[in-house]
Amino acid sequence: MLFNSAIFLFIFLPVLLSLYYWGGIRYKNILLLLFSILFYTWGEQEIVLIMLTSTILDYANGILIDKGYRRTGLISSIIVNLGFLGIFKYTDFAFENYNAFLSAIGASSDYLLELPNIALPIGISFYTFQTMSYTIDVYRKKVKATYDFIDFATYVTLFPQLIAGPIVRYEQVHTQLKNREINVSKFTVGVERFIIGLSKKMIIANTFAYIADQVFSYPADVLSMGTAWIGIIAYSFQIYFDFSAYSDMAIGLGKMFGFDIPENFNYPYIAKSIKDFWRRWHISLSTWFRDYLYIPLGGNRVGQVRLYVNLFIVFFVTGLWHGASYNFVIWGLFHGAFLVIERLGLDRILERLWSPLQHLYVLLVVLVAWVFFRVETLPEVLSFLKVMFIGSASPKLYPDVFLNQEIYLMFFVAILFSMPVFRWCKAYFSKQKKQITQLSRMVYSFFLLGLLLFSIGLISAGTYDPFIYFRF
Repeated sequence: MLFNSAIFLFIFLPVLLSLYYWGGIRYKNILLLLFSILFYTWGEQEIVLIMLTSTILDYANGILIDKGYRRTGLISSIIVNLGFLGIFKYTDFAFENYNAFLSAIGASSDYLLELPNIALPIGISFYTFQTMSYTIDVYRKKVKATYDFIDFATYVTLFPQLIAGPIVRYEQVHTQLKNREINVSKFTVGVERFIIGLSKKMIIANTFAYIADQVFSYPADVLSMGTAWIGIIAYSFQIYFDFSAYSDMAIGLGKMFGFDIPENFNYPYIAKSIKDFWRRWHISLSTWFRDYLYIPLGGNRVGQVRLYVNLFIVFFVTGLWHGASYNFVIWGLFHGAFLVIERLGLDRILERLWSPLQHLYVLLVVLVAWVFFRVETLPEVLSFLKVMFIGSASPKLYPDVFLNQEIYLMFFVAILFSMPVFRWCKAYFSKQKKQITQLSRMVYSFFLLGLLLFSIGLISAGTYDPFIYFRF
């Protein structure tokens, strides 16, 4: 079940909200737990047992740590969570590499293994990292282990952030599980944020998804240089507005139920360095790797060479976290390489450059990296990059095939809303006279209503609507 589906918008969410505001916190948590399990089971069916097993085991591991069996509980949690990820996300990848190695050395086909084709449970990369962060924090004594299974299970399965994040840590919400603020003002803010996210997904992300999927459906050698750039720029807007839209909707839904879910994006395309980009992109993941991998490796408290090795390790794992593919690994290492280059002195050069040139540098690096993220195989990546920077000997598809006035408008809208326009506008109107502020609020309310109705219209019409983060 997706947030932008009719079943969610017109049945699941209204029914849950109508029941939610009747009882106390305990009742609310039980209700959220049951509906969250239903939400996940709707699409994943019996695979929900994996998530529930992870929840039960890490609840027990937290208690083990609290009872004094500290290393046992921690090691058990890490083995269980990484084991689930390894089995369900990387087994096929391991089999492929094993078979490729045997083929490369000329081994008999009798030794080749058939791929098990294990299904990837939706959201497994997110909820395993959540539960693992809980046991690590209990081990570090940053939080106390909970003995309330309902509260812990509600935290793990909370449907707004279950399938696409943000990765919420127990320390960020444990007090809210016991006592959270639920009022009209917070609910209104939640509705606003949800509508913004829904419209970003349906209007902007899906438009660019259609363009990107069209461009990338052709072999690179039939594309002109301009068409290749349009394809990767469209993909960069697709992945940003798709993923940030889901984070917006998750944060909005959280506020409707009284939770303050942390921000996950802070306009990454206005970054002035790759380091700055990773402070703004998928914040919950980058901070997770910082706190649970980079710092334990020594962080920046070690020598220069070890520091660079730590960065490459973190971004190798970051790439692998996104998917079982060498392209994802290269994507991560590519970002890691530029972080190292910046630490070697490029950052000081960037600081002296004109601000637009800093942005141009970041966008160029990010766009090239997205090619590894989007294209399936390394030879296809190299072919696409060749067309982007050198061109094709005999191109057949030029930009005019994919562009029209509507698409030009959407490019303008995407560029505009890749910047903190809402923040600027709200700051401006909050300083105006009371009468103007009231009028602006009324206009803004009608604007949000229009976005909601238009987005619902697109959903009802069954427009092109891929969800890019299913694969992660």
